[in-house]
Amino acid sequence: MPKLSRSPALLLCLLGLFLLAWACATPAGAFAPVSIGREDVAIDLAPAIDIHRGRGANFQVSTIPGSDGIVRRIEVESSSSNPSGNWAVFALANNTDEQIDRLVVAPHFRLSGSGLVWPDLGSQRIVAITPSEGFALDRQDSPEADVFLVTLDPGTVITFVAELASDKLPEIRLWEPNAYKDTVNAFTLYRGIVLGIAGLLAVFLTILFVVKGSPMFPATAALAWAVLAYICIDFDFWQKLVPIVPGEERIWRAGTEVALAFTLVVFLYAYLNLNRWHGILSAFTALWLVGLGGLGALAAFDPPMASGIARMSMAATAGVGLLLILYLSAMRYDRAIMLIPTWLLIIAWLATGWLTITGQIHNDIIQPALGGGLVLVVLLIGFTVMQHAFAGNGSFGSGLLSDMERRALALAGTGDAIWDWDVARDRIFAGSDTDGLLGMPVAAMNGPARDWLPILHPDDRDRFKITLDTILEHRRGRIAQDFRLRSDDGHYHWMNLQARPVLGSNGEVVRCVGTLKDVTDRKKAEERLLHDALHDQLTGLPNRELFIDRLNSIAALAASHPDVRPTLFVIDIDRFKQVNDDFGMATGDTIILTLGRRLKRVLKPQDSLARLTGDQFGLILMSEAEIGAVGSFAEALREVVRAPITFGDRDIILTASIGLTGWTDGASADEVLRDAELAMYQAKRLGGDRIEPFRPGYKTHASGRVELESDLRRAFGRNELSLMFQPIVKLSSSEIVGFEALLRWNHAKRGPISPYEFIPMAENTGLIVQLGQFALDEATRRLSDWQKLPGQSKLFCSVNISSRQLIRQDLLNDVRHILKRYNLPPETLKLELTESLVMDNPERSAKLLERLKEMGVGLSLDDFGTGYSALSYLIRFPFDTLKIDQTFLRGDAHPQKQIIVQSIVTMAHELGLAVVAEGVDKEIDAQRLRQLNCEYVQSFMFSPPLTAEEARRRLQDRQGRKAAVV
Repeated sequence: MPKLSRSPALLLCLLGLFLLAWACATPAGAFAPVSIGREDVAIDLAPAIDIHRGRGANFQVSTIPGSDGIVRRIEVESSSSNPSGNWAVFALANNTDEQIDRLVVAPHFRLSGSGLVWPDLGSQRIVAITPSEGFALDRQDSPEADVFLVTLDPGTVITFVAELASDKLPEIRLWEPNAYKDTVNAFTLYRGIVLGIAGLLAVFLTILFVVKGSPMFPATAALAWAVLAYICIDFDFWQKLVPIVPGEERIWRAGTEVALAFTLVVFLYAYLNLNRWHGILSAFTALWLVGLGGLGALAAFDPPMASGIARMSMAATAGVGLLLILYLSAMRYDRAIMLIPTWLLIIAWLATGWLTITGQIHNDIIQPALGGGLVLVVLLIGFTVMQHAFAGNGSFGSGLLSDMERRALALAGTGDAIWDWDVARDRIFAGSDTDGLLGMPVAAMNGPARDWLPILHPDDRDRFKITLDTILEHRRGRIAQDFRLRSDDGHYHWMNLQARPVLGSNGEVVRCVGTLKDVTDRKKAEERLLHDALHDQLTGLPNRELFIDRLNSIAALAASHPDVRPTLFVIDIDRFKQVNDDFGMATGDTIILTLGRRLKRVLKPQDSLARLTGDQFGLILMSEAEIGAVGSFAEALREVVRAPITFGDRDIILTASIGLTGWTDGASADEVLRDAELAMYQAKRLGGDRIEPFRPGYKTHASGRVELESDLRRAFGRNELSLMFQPIVKLSSSEIVGFEALLRWNHAKRGPISPYEFIPMAENTGLIVQLGQFALDEATRRLSDWQKLPGQSKLFCSVNISSRQLIRQDLLNDVRHILKRYNLPPETLKLELTESLVMDNPERSAKLLERLKEMGVGLSLDDFGTGYSALSYLIRFPFDTLKIDQTFLRGDAHPQKQIIVQSIVTMAHELGLAVVAEGVDKEIDAQRLRQLNCEYVQSFMFSPPLTAEEARRRLQDRQGRKAAVV
């Protein structure tokens, strides 16, 4: 008995060790059998499946222990002509005492979890299923899933090996056959209803497109057909219409998603009528549609990529469309406002779709629900476009208008009121359904013509009566008259009457019919334009043109009245440019306005004041004729200007140079004004802050200036103008890296003339533009020649730009033409501008400098620290180089100057700007700049300005020394 009892115990121990080793060597999930009960309707097999990828055409696996506890090793051979090498293993256990039939169902496509980029668009999932006992499972007919019938005997545990057709198995379930059939039938009914609605919508919207010619309707119909195609593919209805080869369903599915993305863009563009807002939107939409059209071709080769991009396109369309709709709705565009509910539904549909394809929603209802939601979107779009289709009168909507209807619509569109005078009954009808007579006394305007006289402006009554009488008398003509009518609130409105007479059978005028329009705004605009044309916009004073016209009137009056002897003053503010430089243009304008008001307060009604130029005033004194009184008045003007002007916590004291002249018999207005200006210029030459009467000798000085201007005009043809080039040196190596072009004039008789003398004169006469073009062309020509020298391809040249050049429209074309002519790299041409020049017109300067920067031209800010020194424009304007003015570097090494220079260099480097220091005259200053990492220096200490040939020799010599060293 002990021997017999020990033997079973030993066998049990060995069996336990074997099962433990088998359990450790085999994945638990794959061989944990799924227990099936009689009441189980649908079981998710995915957690119990073990997938083996890349195992080839033959697959071996150990089965789960059967009811007899034996583990078997089975081998399965692929039944496919092109095996994927992927296999799935699962086990089922029938724990009941009855035979059970179940269906293994693996859907071909499942939207949930399909992915956004390179999505899974569906395919055959299972080729065959082989059980560990018996024959291979029978495949059931189903176009949308792989369905296999499995029969389990009571108490059996069977391992199944499934040959996979793809590397993914998103869903596999075990269904009770009748429950699966009921589920399929239920979804079939739902799908049929949705397909029917989608088909009817597509047909109806197509019919609407045929009836209505607007582009909005074909775009809507196209979207409806794209939705119908998508639903047919998603609901597996398309296979019943068009036979699809296995594997091609991915191409069709990707194609319908691309069609959805394409037609959604077309609908948004056509419905919002975006082509009328901006051409850029049309170009952008065309490029978008071309890209989506290319996706349609890509779908035939790489369906997942085409589908992923199409899905992202729909999301982008929803976002861009929402921004456009909100913007146009804010602009009160009716179509955009009506589309808001529909577009919010589209966004909600896309958001739900995103949650689905990313796997965050994964129930059985979501996929057909999304199909139904898409039809709901099209249905709402159809309602929206139908409001446009059937809004308004049907006869008008058809485009068939009678001539009378067309005229009536045209009149209603103008907003004019109807004016009809029945001459025989002497009754005027005035009125309309529009706002053309809003605020007018319509009751007083309807009745006899004489009732108009009390409401007409007194100055217009006679003209109105004469116009009507003339029409009646001549029996022809046309009324085209502007007159003023008193409104209900007592104000006068300008009205425009356009009417024609209608003749009766006897040739007499029986009525006059026309339109009446309120043109008050137009009249006010004309008055403003006329005022602005003759008055200074800042001060409201007469401008130079009106001032000269008044002088001409006084000249005519003085010629016939010997007692009329006015005195003419020209007042110029001394050093006013310095005020603008120190305090800014806005402060300068405020000071000019203050001075204008002060000067006007000392005048009498018969005197006249005008603003001639920026800081120059003209004054005609009629109230005083005695010499002593005129002198006292002139002194009073001087004191008015000298009175302090409070600005912030300081007082600004200005002075004026005043020139005056009396009236000369036979002199013209221009001559008298010129004499006063000569006296004013003499006062400025004598230091300013003085009153200077005109003397005939001043004309001699003026003639000399005119002669110099004439010589400057002829200097171009005489080759008297030239350029000098001052080297710009790299501070770290003392190497010449560029030049600044400096204009010089060598007069044939007077010799060299200082730029400080002829440049301002050229600015005043307009010759500065011609000088600037000469400098730009000559500098780039020389630079092009130098860059051909060995090692000088990156040599640059800086050219100064004047204010006249900056405001001209041709500067960009000039620079572009110069660069092309001499084949220069754009970055080697640098244009230099001063602070005050840029800030004279900051808005235009910003735009022009941006355009120049886009061309690649370098921009240098000259004389930094002497003008506004506002840090904001260093960020606003696209400068790449900053030049420190020489006033901070010459003279004594004052500690404050050193601090300023250090701050400027540090700030420039922080902003990404290169720094050029001008006027360095001591080696210690150069050493200090090297320590600050200042890049470049330009001064006489390194080199004076050179002629073009000297510069060329300097470059050649330096290159020769480099070659010798090497």
